[in-house]
Amino acid sequence: MQESYEKMKLVKGRPEKEEGRLEKEIETYNLLDALQIPYERVDHEALNTMEACAEVDQLLQSTICKNLFLCNRQKTNYYLLMMPGSKPFKTKELSAQINSARLSFASSEDMETLLNLSPGSVTVMGLMYDQENKVQLLVDEDILKEEYFGCHPCINTSSIKLRTADVFDKFLKAVHHDMTSVHLTGAIS
Repeated sequence: MQESYEKMKLVKGRPEKEEGRLEKEIETYNLLDALQIPYERVDHEALNTMEACAEVDQLLQSTICKNLFLCNRQKTNYYLLMMPGSKPFKTKELSAQINSARLSFASSEDMETLLNLSPGSVTVMGLMYDQENKVQLLVDEDILKEEYFGCHPCINTSSIKLRTADVFDKFLKAVHHDMTSVHLTGAIS
């Protein structure tokens, strides 16, 4: 990754050329531009782990959130959890806060159907496709304390840096979603 890191370049706004990019990535930029939400962007190799995100974090000078797509056992409630990548996820800790027993990772099929996302590309930006509000956004309070955070524009070969307030004020309002703040310690209980 070090070799590719040296080739990565931070740019303001959308790509100059759209060829070779997925429609959902371009739709992300279209929505951010329409909402007048400024962003910086970097293209890179596919990032499938938080460890792979470390060099992109450094370039963006922000932390790419860990985004987990979860559901209850009955698959009647779906959750998108945003949390710091450095914090371990403890199901029991979250379950107690949202009164939902037996949380697990939702299927890639449900992820595609509800958020138009594939594994490795989970992002808050996918909520623009959840027009029936079937996915509840859960945000670790530590994310809300940061001025900026990074996420994928619905594809894991690019990352964008956004002002946290813009996402939770402008973006969520535009996609008709609320969020629930949670307190995750990552402590073993």
